[in-house]
Amino acid sequence: MSGRVLVVDDSEVIRQLIRVNLELEGFEVVTAADGAECLEVIRRVKPDVVTLDVVMPRLDGLRTAARLRATPDTSAVPIAIVSACTPADLDLGETVGVDGYLGKPFDPADLVALVRRLMRLTGQHEQFRPERTERTDRG
Repeated sequence: MSGRVLVVDDSEVIRQLIRVNLELEGFEVVTAADGAECLEVIRRVKPDVVTLDVVMPRLDGLRTAARLRATPDTSAVPIAIVSACTPADLDLGETVGVDGYLGKPFDPADLVALVRRLMRLTGQHEQFRPERTERTDRG
């Protein structure tokens, strides 16, 4: 399975780590450094899945997810939070319509599995509850 993933994270190192792992599995990857850039890029690249960090400058991941859900062109795009989140962040993510969650640090195999699962949701937006993990620290 292949598809296009928009990876949004303010850390260049994390963006590249995610990019390499997904490209090795055959995905096309486009990146953005924050939520504001994501909103600029998404209409042009039309990704099948978006991954968002939570803590970013200009526009954080949860507000970005809310804006994506509120816009008809992007409302059905599956969204995953890939971040070191607090339980409150997870609750808010569910409220704004996030489809999946992966805590940092993450196992690359878990990242690929999450993206593959979300690819199956493309165009359907059959939301599922993000899986909670014990990794909720911001370290």
